[in-house]
Amino acid sequence: MKILLAQPRGFCAGVVRAIEIVERALEKYGPPVYVRHEIVHNKYVVESLKAKGAVFVEDLHEVPAKAITVFSAHGVARSVEEEAAKRGLPVLNATCPLVTKVHNQGKRYVSKGRTLVLIGHEGHPEVVGTMGQVPGPVVLVQSVEDVAALDFPTDAPMAYITQTTLSVDDTRDIIAALEDRFPDIEGPDTRDICYATQNRQSSVRDLSKLVDVILVVGATNSSNSNRLREIGTEVGVASYLIADGSQLNPEWLKGAKTVGITAGASAPEVLVDDVIDALRRIGPVTVSVLPGREENIEFRLPAELTSVRPALHL
Repeated sequence: MKILLAQPRGFCAGVVRAIEIVERALEKYGPPVYVRHEIVHNKYVVESLKAKGAVFVEDLHEVPAKAITVFSAHGVARSVEEEAAKRGLPVLNATCPLVTKVHNQGKRYVSKGRTLVLIGHEGHPEVVGTMGQVPGPVVLVQSVEDVAALDFPTDAPMAYITQTTLSVDDTRDIIAALEDRFPDIEGPDTRDICYATQNRQSSVRDLSKLVDVILVVGATNSSNSNRLREIGTEVGVASYLIADGSQLNPEWLKGAKTVGITAGASAPEVLVDDVIDALRRIGPVTVSVLPGREENIEFRLPAELTSVRPALHL
């Protein structure tokens, strides 16, 4: 059996930065370090950091006084920031810089008197954080049908922003519907879309032309991992989302000569290796990497952590 690995796959720069912030905080301050929400949506990553002394909470009320507190890569609402400041909690903000960029875009549009539309998934932590960052009402749309249901005059000054784990392809139809309905609408340049989301989705489309089955390594609560599986399915390739090699079902591989593997932006390469090992236990395999875009982006760490080296990477 041939195994073809998508390129790029797995960790993006925002995820690398977020995990490194937790690791360096543990190294500098010692455990426990409290993290509001899963630092990224991957159980392996979360459990690995728990083993080193990170404590994950969903509410700041669970954080003891003066405890080092990390905000997850998804970002938080202003109310959370204000609560942390009121309690005097020392905060390290691991919000992905590309998410922060979306927050700033939204604030800018609202300051110009525009009604803001957010294209995203209801309840996703990034969407909750973004809606809570913008000082004004934000209308969430998830589909073209939601756009049709918007109750605003056609000449209203509008603007839109998008959840970073959605690609240009994901949002194209919704943006077109918004522009068709509201001529006076502004939005970010498509080049502002999260590079990692777009690159991973493009690589899956390339992969789908060459394989019989696609395995997406990622968590079920990872928006971008689920989207990678959906893309494979949409183009007619049997595609499955698995956390690691233990979830591989040999029945999926019947008649398959080439298996494609990719990984969501919050899935570490060690889990890709685990899936490859599971395939090896079924029979002989050859592994090659699909040519793709190289990613060399790095995001700056908080200044107070730049002199600290993490004890161990995942």
